[in-house]
Order: sequence, then structure tokens, then C-alpha cells
Amino acid sequence: MPQNYSDQHEISRALRVDHAGETGARRIYEGQLAVLGNHPVAQEIRHMRDQEQEHLDTFDALLNEYEVRPSLLSPFWNGAGFALGAITAAMGTKAAMACTIAVEEVIGTHYDRQAKSIPKSHQDEGALVKTLERFRDEELEHRDIAKDHDGEKAIGYPIMRRVIQAGCRVAIKVAERV
Repeated sequence: MPQNYSDQHEISRALRVDHAGETGARRIYEGQLAVLGNHPVAQEIRHMRDQEQEHLDTFDALLNEYEVRPSLLSPFWNGAGFALGAITAAMGTKAAMACTIAVEEVIGTHYDRQAKSIPKSHQDEGALVKTLERFRDEELEHRDIAKDHDGEKAIGYPIMRRVIQAGCRVAIKVAERV
């Protein structure tokens, strides 16, 4: 992440990628619920989806406040997120939870880097730092929930984790710019 958030361009990039990420995350959980909606784990998935919706609503407001356009690839993030959630859920609850672990580890790290790169001296961004830190903690809570539901025991977990995390990292780079 950029080191200086005093530049509007850098703030725009950060908010755009965060909005895109929360769009995708909400849709991952919706895809999982489309397949696992009657499974006992669905309650946890709904909880995570609802938190992602709150994050998305916050970034919607921040995009407006900072006058930043969302990613031009929003339709793609919607479709890709849903597909990833539905496909991993169709592989079973452990695979759905493996997907959650992989995604939330990347996003938790991403938010942590962003929060640390905003200088505390920028009062306007102070609230943004607190928001990013709270969201980081909630994303890592999602990761822990998925671990508690045996996501690390999914068949092919190490490969699935690497592939999904690589996709997340590429999506972050693309969404910052497009």
C-alpha cells in the first residue's frame, strides 16, 4: 500500500479496492448460502455476510464522502464472488470454510497494511484508520470462525488456499486501478 495518504489519488485507490473487496466478499457468502442455506453452518455464514454488508455500506458512504468512483469491474466482482462462494460450498462445508480462511487472511493483512500506512497526523483520515482496524479484526474473526468449522481439513486445502489467495492478491491490484 502507498505510504502517504495525504494524496487524494492514493486515498481513492484504497477506497476503491476496499469497496470492490467488500462487494466480492458479500457475494462469496451469498454464493455459499445459495448452496448451504439449510445447513447448520449457514447461521455463521449469515453472520459473516451481514458484517460484510456493513463494511460495504461503510465504503459506499466513504466513496461518496471522498468523491471516489467505484471499480469499473464491479459487475465482475459480483459475479466472481458469487461463483467462488457457490463452487466452494458445492464442494462441501469444509471447502466453503477453506475459501473463507484464504480470503479473510488476505483481506485482514490488506486492511492492516492500509491502517498502518495512514499517518496518524492526518486527522481527516483518523476515523478511516479506526474503521480499517475494526474491519481487519472482523475479517480475522471470520477466518477464525472458518477454522473452527474445519476449513483447514478440506480436501486439497493447501492448494485451494494458495490459489484463492493468489486470486485475491491479483484482484486487489486490479481493483486499485480499474
